Amino acid sequence: MNIAKVDLNLLAYLDVLMRERNVTKAANQLGITQPAMSNSLKRLRNLFNDPLLVRTSEGMAPTQRATELQPVIRDVLAKLETTIQTPVEFNPLTSQRTFRIMASDYAESTLIMAVIQKLNQLAPNISLDLITPSDVTFHDVEQGKVDMAINRFEELPQSFHQKVIWHDEFACVVNKSHPLVSQLTIQNYLKAKHIWVSKTGFGVGVGIDPKQVQKLGWVDEELTKLGKQRDIKVFTRHYHVALQLAKGQNLVATLPRRAADLYKNDPGVAILQPPFTIPAFPLKMAWSAILQHDTGHIWFRRLISEVADELVNQN
Repeated sequence: MNIAKVDLNLLAYLDVLMRERNVTKAANQLGITQPAMSNSLKRLRNLFNDPLLVRTSEGMAPTQRATELQPVIRDVLAKLETTIQTPVEFNPLTSQRTFRIMASDYAESTLIMAVIQKLNQLAPNISLDLITPSDVTFHDVEQGKVDMAINRFEELPQSFHQKVIWHDEFACVVNKSHPLVSQLTIQNYLKAKHIWVSKTGFGVGVGIDPKQVQKLGWVDEELTKLGKQRDIKVFTRHYHVALQLAKGQNLVATLPRRAADLYKNDPGVAILQPPFTIPAFPLKMAWSAILQHDTGHIWFRRLISEVADELVNQN
C-alpha cells in the first residue's frame, strides 16, 4: 500500500463509524450525505481488505480487524489534531474553564473534596461539573464530552488513557452498640443483616438480583469462594446512605476504608477489620485520547495525582 495514495479523511470517517456503529448517524456527525458515507465505508473495506462493520440482529458490529484498528486510528487522529492546532498556554490563575468529571460519591467524598480545596488555592475561577456514573457512557468520555472518569472500573476501552489513583482496602462500619463490635467472627458476620453499596463503570443500572452473587462485587465474590453468602437487606449506590444506615439501623456496611474513615470521628460508629480477606481494589481515572495533549487537561491530571498522593501519604 502506498500511503501517499490513501485519503486520510477515510481514517476520520472510520473513527466516527466505529463510535456510532451506524452509517446514517456517522454521516450526520460528519456533515455529509448518507450515500457519501456508504461510499466511504466501501472504500475503507477495500483499503483494509476487511468488512470492518457487519450487520447483526442488534445492528452494525465491528470485525476483529476493525476493533484492532480503532485505538490506533484514534491515537493517530488525536496526535494529528494536536500537531495542527496552535498550542494555547494554560494559566490556572486566570482560566475560567469547567472540567466535567464522572465520579461516584465514593470518589467525590474521598478525593474530589480535596481537589476542590486545592483548586480554590491555585485556580479560583475554574469550575467542576460532577456527573454520576449513571449519566455517562463510554461514548461520552471517548468523544471528550467528559474530561475525566474517576471510579472503580472492571474494564475500560483500549482507546482510553488511564492511571491508578490509589488502592483501597475494605472495612466494616457498624453502630457502636452492634454485637459485632465485641465479637467479629465470620459466623457472626454472616448472621448479621447487611447493606450492599456499589456503583462501578458507566451507564444506567437496572437493579440488583440478590441471587446473582457473581454480580455483586468484591465482597460477595470473596464470600462465595468460602462457600458463604451474607444476608443483604438494603441495596444502595450511595456510600453516605450506607454509612448512615449502618449507624442508625443496626446494619453492617462493608465498604472501602477511605469511605469508612469519613465517620472515624463519629462516637456512634465503630470501624472494624472484616473477618475474611477482601483484596484491595484500584481507584482509577480515565480520559479520552482526544484530551491527552490538551495543556489544561494535563495540568488538571497532575493536580488530581498530586492531591491523591498527599492523601495517601497522610495515612
